[in-house]
Amino acid sequence: MPPPVEPVEPGVERPLWSVMIPTFNCASYLRHTLESVLSQDPGPGAMQIEVVDDCSTRDDPAAVVAEIGGGRVAFHRRPANGGATRNFNTCIERSRGQLVHILHGDDLVLPGFYRRLGAAAERHPDRALFASRAMIVDEAGIVFMVSDRLPRLEEGSTDVTPMLVHNRLCTPGVVIRRGFYERHGGFLPSLAHTADWEMWTRAIGAGGGVVLPDALAQYREFSANDTSRLRRQADNLRDVERAFHLFAGRYPAFDWRPARARLTEEAAAQVALFRRLGDREAHAANLRYYRGKASPLRRAARRLQAVVNRLVERIA
Repeated sequence: MPPPVEPVEPGVERPLWSVMIPTFNCASYLRHTLESVLSQDPGPGAMQIEVVDDCSTRDDPAAVVAEIGGGRVAFHRRPANGGATRNFNTCIERSRGQLVHILHGDDLVLPGFYRRLGAAAERHPDRALFASRAMIVDEAGIVFMVSDRLPRLEEGSTDVTPMLVHNRLCTPGVVIRRGFYERHGGFLPSLAHTADWEMWTRAIGAGGGVVLPDALAQYREFSANDTSRLRRQADNLRDVERAFHLFAGRYPAFDWRPARARLTEEAAAQVALFRRLGDREAHAANLRYYRGKASPLRRAARRLQAVVNRLVERIA
């Protein structure tokens, strides 16, 4: 069950926005994150801005907040490290605004984000989730991809079909009404890799969502993610599988066929990645997972294709 989210206490000032910035060992990027928000700041009466640190060990986000925030940005340090999902829930608990924007401490928003998303929320008072597309950038801030367009959701819908096999939203582009969290709870701590995906899908299905076609946020992807602990043990795929089981029990439109195909294809890709990197332990762990998901016929087809590819390489 999702952890409960208590309503804001009576008498507390309620701005329109709560921009909650979870951070952990990413202070080198936090400066740009804060600058992107402050450049659109409508003032303390309309926007709460707070950095929530999950006990960073390699840097000092409080110093960055003091330097860049100039007293405008609040800072909260959790009493103990709890991981990304629990930090997200702390962000929700500490939010006071009507619209809650969880913005990673290494991501940023582009000009017009709050104006455009706020206008969408005003046009659709019955919807729970509002989002824009996002540019995907590398460590240096170079754009190499843009998240998917979701035409079914551009005018507002409770149709979760586009979300059931892949997470097509990026966290920095997503805003949710605090009232939805109060009614439906926070992020599931049992999910490490897919908690945001489950939440966005839950919000669209239960409260409806609106996704603008414009890219108004940037999501930073690190090359180190490809060899993270979760991927080394195939735990990222097990987390995706857990999300699939939740979706299967919740949404009639869920179809196991494309879901299983995704698990098989991504497992095969991770097997190939760790073989190429020479990481025997990770290769073996992912191979075990792959063999448990791929049908004998599919495995035989992949082996045959690998042989064909090697022959083509030799001829070339």
